[in-house]
Amino acid sequence: MPRLSRVFAFSLASLAASGAALADPPAPPMPAKPKQVVIISFDSARDISQWTRSRTLARRTGAHFTYFLSCVFLLSPETRKEYTAPGKTSGTSNIGFAASKQEVTERLDQIGLAAHEGHDIASHACGHFDGKDWSKADWLKEFASFEHILENAYAINGIASEPDGWREFARHAVVGFRAPYLSTNKALYEALPAAGYQFDASGVSQGPALPPTVGGITRFSLPQIPEGPKSRPVIAMDYNLYVRHSGGFERPSKAGEFAGRTYQAFRAAFDAQYQGKRIPLELGFHFTLMNDGAYWDALERFAGEVCVKADVECISFRDYVTRQSAGQKQATVGG
Repeated sequence: MPRLSRVFAFSLASLAASGAALADPPAPPMPAKPKQVVIISFDSARDISQWTRSRTLARRTGAHFTYFLSCVFLLSPETRKEYTAPGKTSGTSNIGFAASKQEVTERLDQIGLAAHEGHDIASHACGHFDGKDWSKADWLKEFASFEHILENAYAINGIASEPDGWREFARHAVVGFRAPYLSTNKALYEALPAAGYQFDASGVSQGPALPPTVGGITRFSLPQIPEGPKSRPVIAMDYNLYVRHSGGFERPSKAGEFAGRTYQAFRAAFDAQYQGKRIPLELGFHFTLMNDGAYWDALERFAGEVCVKADVECISFRDYVTRQSAGQKQATVGG
């Protein structure tokens, strides 16, 4: 090669090497994004048909739910006096009792099946009384009633088919609580750790919020979410939507409209977190089919869309607390 050509070739090679050295370094990989957590729960957990419907939804979507059980539904009219609420006569309840021994049997079966499938059985106390004026001793009395009735439900009602391990389950599996009417006081939060609970889900927040742990109790809050044509905030629970939509009175002719509004509110609240900070989203329900089942219809549509996503986890309160207690971070994707 002539000398000039060799010099030219060397110069080109030097320029190329210099350019490579001066180029921007490769961008660091994007940090892994946490999976979006959705926590769906049910209060009172009475109707057998809704137990089976919710478990079917869970199987279809891979979700795990929290069932806040009212223990009076494990007492028949004949055994109702097994329960005495603080300051009340025995056998009284704001929400009644089970209709029969057979109904108690069926509900116990559902509780056992749900627990076996990985769902969270938690406490909604017993008689659905407002405990805002209760003392620590009152709350502890109510918690003791719940534990006694759950543990001894088969024996109390004369049901012979108590499963192996039932009493062990009743003593140790229930670690969460939601107060009736979401009504709390200082004494409650003194009583919860004394009774062995790990979480409370009685709070309300302005929007989705990370739950703090105070005094050994992780405190969850149902968020207020925008809803309806004016995007006014409403607590993300079916009863509050029922009051918003129809004043707490049945309007079955508008069930489709109410279901649509509810779904849109849930989806918008989900999308805001899914596309943003991915703070867990909590949604609350009852087994009552308000406004001809509008809110359950919205739930099934919503869960069928979001719980099946690879970067979404529809888990129970207990699952979330267990993960945090083990020092595990929220599951991540993309990293």
